[in-house]
Amino acid sequence: MLFCGINPGRVSAAAQAHFANPRNDFWRLLHAARFTSRLYDPSEQFDVLAEGIGITNAAYRTTPGSGDLRKGDFDGERLARIALELKPGWIGFVGKEAYRGAFGERPELGVQQRTLGDTKLFVLPSTSPANAAVPWRERLRWFKELAGRASGLPIRQAVRAVVVSPDRRILLLHYSTHYESWWIPPGGGVDEGESDEEALRRELHEEVGLDEFEIGPLLFEREHYVRIEDFAGQHNRYYLVRVPWFEVTQLGEGEEARWFTVDELRTIADPPRDLEELLSSASDW
Repeated sequence: MLFCGINPGRVSAAAQAHFANPRNDFWRLLHAARFTSRLYDPSEQFDVLAEGIGITNAAYRTTPGSGDLRKGDFDGERLARIALELKPGWIGFVGKEAYRGAFGERPELGVQQRTLGDTKLFVLPSTSPANAAVPWRERLRWFKELAGRASGLPIRQAVRAVVVSPDRRILLLHYSTHYESWWIPPGGGVDEGESDEEALRRELHEEVGLDEFEIGPLLFEREHYVRIEDFAGQHNRYYLVRVPWFEVTQLGEGEEARWFTVDELRTIADPPRDLEELLSSASDW
């Protein structure tokens, strides 16, 4: 994995280290997305080579800001040579302007159609404090996607239950790490040899102590890349489960269980990753 920033700012140039500004989120995002086994300091930039990670810039000239760069400061051919010689699986451009400077085209975030030989290209949000308009949660989502894709691991098959009460409230579980928090419908991975129904009944028993229920129709499916144990991501199938309202007294996973109305779901501070699909399926509840 090779990360490519745009160019050294004055703080990084003075420190002789990539992404050295303490307000830059790059090193925290690497750890939060599970690219690295621990949080590294910019001064340890060469140590991440042991984790299969390299770092370079699209331009080498130091400037107060990326807007001070000129077209001639960029050298896309150098990146092509790096790809040919070192053969990284991916190059992750940290910011759209790093990619645009190298190739002269404006990209969208995510996987690019362009490749450099066998090396795939991915554009991430800029981690600079100057890009503060993009929230941490959004930056982390893109770093997690790249971490999953670059891992080369398989996608895990999983099921989730859209547990709905008679007054159309949905049951969600709350999880958090040092870097983020989120709500999610109960469910989990399908073990080898299990059917979706068997997996769903096991997960609902283990997570919220729910045993008596009928499984309704498949509402939607969603696949996302994020490093989970030995998997690159998860393909979730969401089934409707109608139940009488009950209080969760047996919480096997997560930190909290709570019922939400559809309106509350729209304004939740740390929403499920599948929020858009959940809201779209609400008419079928």
